[in-house]
Amino acid sequence: MSVQQRRIILRHIDEPGYTADIDCYMKHGGYATLQAAIKRPAADLVQEVVDSGLKGRGGAGFPCGVKWRFISPKNTKPVYLIANADESEPGTFKDRQIIHKDPHSAIEGIILSAYAIQAKQAFIYIRGEFPMGAKILMLAIEEARAKGFVGENICGSGYSCDIVVHRGGGAYVCGEETGLIESLEGKRGYPRIKPPYFPAVLGLYQCPTIVNNIETLTTVRYILEMGGKEYAKIGVPNDAGTHIWGVSGMVQKPGYYEIEAGKATVGQLLNELCGGPLPGRKFKAIIPGGISTKLLRFGEKFKIKDADGNEKEIGVEDIPLSAPGLMACGSSLGSAGMIVMDDSVDMTEVLANTNAFFAHESCGQCTPCRYGSLWIAKISKRICEGQGRLEDVDLLKSLADQVEMRTVCALGDALAWPVQSSVNKFRDEHLAKIQAQLDGKSLEPKQPWSLVK
Repeated sequence: MSVQQRRIILRHIDEPGYTADIDCYMKHGGYATLQAAIKRPAADLVQEVVDSGLKGRGGAGFPCGVKWRFISPKNTKPVYLIANADESEPGTFKDRQIIHKDPHSAIEGIILSAYAIQAKQAFIYIRGEFPMGAKILMLAIEEARAKGFVGENICGSGYSCDIVVHRGGGAYVCGEETGLIESLEGKRGYPRIKPPYFPAVLGLYQCPTIVNNIETLTTVRYILEMGGKEYAKIGVPNDAGTHIWGVSGMVQKPGYYEIEAGKATVGQLLNELCGGPLPGRKFKAIIPGGISTKLLRFGEKFKIKDADGNEKEIGVEDIPLSAPGLMACGSSLGSAGMIVMDDSVDMTEVLANTNAFFAHESCGQCTPCRYGSLWIAKISKRICEGQGRLEDVDLLKSLADQVEMRTVCALGDALAWPVQSSVNKFRDEHLAKIQAQLDGKSLEPKQPWSLVK
């Protein structure tokens, strides 16, 4: 059966005549949900999001409504909401589609979420390399303020909330919520130790703070429009709703595709929506959820259980596009940024490029990450420069194992997982490259990784 997109968040994006201005947004039903929901008790909105089963779309996948409930009802400090629009994960480009093409849907979702947790101040932390996105958001906020949807006495409800756009400095580690908070406070973006610094308890300015991804907060608008329990019917158990898949790399039609969770497979996405591999090529591997997720090799097999609990064997092309489906096959959904590689790609160069990125982006706070990332990158580089040793492959794996789960934030895991999965799945290719160098031979030229980015 042919796979179809189910556009909820992107329902109007790319429609002929649809623009980013507020009048066009309102003609398509924009801000009607806010005007209705702001008359309801805030606790009702939280319950709707809990009922929806919505999980964070930024990579961690934590239940959104559960996070909101961490705000103590006995709290006497100001509450803050931060929309994470840093989107620094290589391979991920979904949030910027919302920002550039439908910014008011994000703003409406932010105000609804702020009202639900009773925050009077919201921030949009946007990546420094997105100057146009920041301008679009600031213009949209002023349009919404002029209509009474942002600022004082929103929709005549007596509730007030302002939104400030803050441009980050371009650090990958500031995509982590506590590193983001440190940066927003004007400090170096060092992630905080949890506990005690759980943002819902001790966040921005040591006050209760909720940090959610832009796509997550935008989705809140549509959850409240259709009702939490209705939204929960979309998708599969433990993964409700849709995911915006950003597909890049070696496919004929790279782009963004919104698909109901679990209702399509990797093969359907790549072959039907993305047009298949480039002429004369075959798919070799994918990184399913952004560069920090474990890669999957075409041709390998996985044993998973179907809906009836029966075990079956599937290949990469049969993996359901859902968080449980990818987890069952040893990887993760991450931020749904799928990077595709075909048989023209040198996987050793891919690994070296990935390792160089994480070495550059490590904030240096934790010793295992500070030194481990540099050693891993150095070893990968020397292999690609023809100075590798056969034992380097196992050394890479050993270093990654020692970094994993030993850092304050998840960047240590993010740099370890690509190394572990690449060594496990492409050991033969890495060893062949080194052996050819030792023998003074040259392997068949592969496509430079720069073309895959």
